[in-house]
Amino acid sequence: DRDTDKKRIEELLEENMVLEIAQKQSMNESAHLGWELEQLSKSTDLADTRKSFVFELNECASSRILKLEKDNQSLQNTIQELRDASLTSKESSLKFVELEKENQQLSKKIEKLQNQIEKEKQSNQDLETLSEELIKDKEQLQIVMETLKTDKDRQVQ
Repeated sequence: DRDTDKKRIEELLEENMVLEIAQKQSMNESAHLGWELEQLSKSTDLADTRKSFVFELNECASSRILKLEKDNQSLQNTIQELRDASLTSKESSLKFVELEKENQQLSKKIEKLQNQIEKEKQSNQDLETLSEELIKDKEQLQIVMETLKTDKDRQVQ
């Protein structure tokens, strides 16, 4: 009986050690998944920061475009006034040419800024898509983590 009891105790000790090792592995995996989840959370925060930065850039570019369009309109009004006044002096024609050049430069700047806004919008859309993918990955990791936790709890019990 004693030998049988000793063997049984040894078997239970071995089984206990195996369960402890499995529990430690499960806890390590859970900790690692928690760390990965934390990293995903940080990158989601970074994506939110980038979104707000892109939004600020879009706002800034829009305000610059509006200002340039206002300047352009003002120059066009001045050009029209000069045309209406039919001033033929050298000074007015030089002013007219100068205003035309400035108007062309402003038009080019407006076009560049509009292209930049389009690029920023595309970048913003890409960031939103990335953010959605990260959120999906985060949710999947949470599900895996819950499953592992449940398995670990079951093994512990």
